[in-house]
Amino acid sequence: MRPSILLSALALLLATTAAATPPLPGPEARVAEYARAVDGQRMKRTIEKLVSFGTRHTLSSQTDPKRGIGASVRWAEAEMKRLGLRTLQTCDTVTGRRVPTPTRVCNAVAIQLGTERPNDVVIITGHIDSRVTDVMNATADAPGANDDGSGTAAVIEAARVLSKRKFPGTIVYAALSGEEQGLLGGKILADYAKAQGWNVVANLNNDIIGNSCGSDGVCNPNQVRVFSEGPRWQGREDLAPRQRSLGGENDSPSRNLSRFLDTLAERLHGDLGLDVMQIWRNDRFGRGGDHTEFLNAGYPAVRFSVAVENYNHQHQDLRVENGVEFGDNIDKMDFSYLVKVTKLNVAALAWLASAPPPPEPTIEGAVSTDTTVSWHTREAPTLKELKQRPPFLIHWRRTDEPNWSQQRAAMNCIYASSPRVPSAKAKIGWTCEEIIKGIRVDDWVFGVSSVNENGFESPVASAVPGGAFRPYTPPPPPPAQ
Repeated sequence: MRPSILLSALALLLATTAAATPPLPGPEARVAEYARAVDGQRMKRTIEKLVSFGTRHTLSSQTDPKRGIGASVRWAEAEMKRLGLRTLQTCDTVTGRRVPTPTRVCNAVAIQLGTERPNDVVIITGHIDSRVTDVMNATADAPGANDDGSGTAAVIEAARVLSKRKFPGTIVYAALSGEEQGLLGGKILADYAKAQGWNVVANLNNDIIGNSCGSDGVCNPNQVRVFSEGPRWQGREDLAPRQRSLGGENDSPSRNLSRFLDTLAERLHGDLGLDVMQIWRNDRFGRGGDHTEFLNAGYPAVRFSVAVENYNHQHQDLRVENGVEFGDNIDKMDFSYLVKVTKLNVAALAWLASAPPPPEPTIEGAVSTDTTVSWHTREAPTLKELKQRPPFLIHWRRTDEPNWSQQRAAMNCIYASSPRVPSAKAKIGWTCEEIIKGIRVDDWVFGVSSVNENGFESPVASAVPGGAFRPYTPPPPPPAQ
């Protein structure tokens, strides 16, 4: 093979092989099939078991075989191990404002290793710990059915459904401890991911996803809120002046992950019956969730939560006042709604673990009527993949548009490989440069996605400072003169 091949020169190859290659099932059909396997009765039994531990407060017993956080974490790990997954507990000893004495905090984690790109990782999380009105009360019964037995059940059910399949990328399933005491489990797992050198493409955090009616009687069983940060938090000091000049206020990788989920829910609406309500803030007003610790580490992360919350059944002692029931009991949940949210998670995990990682585009076009978009990726699609479709799509939208509205295939790409080592491992990757004629960079936001031979498309990575789906690292200083 020559050191480089122009993608446009492969047009003849594309044309001659398309007719001979039978069409593969569309990616939507594949992930919809997985989503349909979600079983609401199994999830109900999971939450009943979690409630049976009495309390799952982070400061409760770690040794009692039937009650407390230790028993519940061991049970969750055993459930995922039973599916044939490699499991472990990620732990750390923690002290803090809500942990007055050194306490060991452990997460139950299962890893489904990818067959082709094991270092590209998508993570689903829910927190297994619970609480009542007093966040320091570690002895009172705290059922935690919806907060966050619902998210933990989604994690375990996703593992049950997807562990039967194989995916190019790795999927990690995690029941986190210590959320109510300060997002402790989220930080422990994010630190573990960093230590492993994982390329975390996405963290889907599920926290309170099992009710459809609020404490004011308002009901909405047809939407789920997805919270995402705008400017990325990690690296913000260095990014801020460049984002002010070049854009990026609304284009963090997490914001594009939210757009991806919104689009996926639209494509699968007939199977899900659920729409995504994008909430463009990191979390609910003045509150927080474990995904924030992944964001702090530089990983794309979003939070799923119900469309309307019922505050009578969150962080409450079990009681009745003036005929109103308080407490997070299982009988206050809507399992048909929980199934829909879990289906979306399952579809998203399968899609993201099947798609190649997003590229890292940049743009030029100041004082020009055209815009140039360019990128390089070492995660090169194979020539086999090119028989199906071009491997990259360019997207753009007006600066005031919420979602990507325009796209086209990238055709001006060079594939480079080593002429000395004729093997698949010798690939260097793709270098692409596309000129968008008549589109002024001032008025639009640009991004690029990767597409594989089966049609699985990555989320769009925006061509802005901090738009890459990896932790931000500042550019090296200019050489000394």
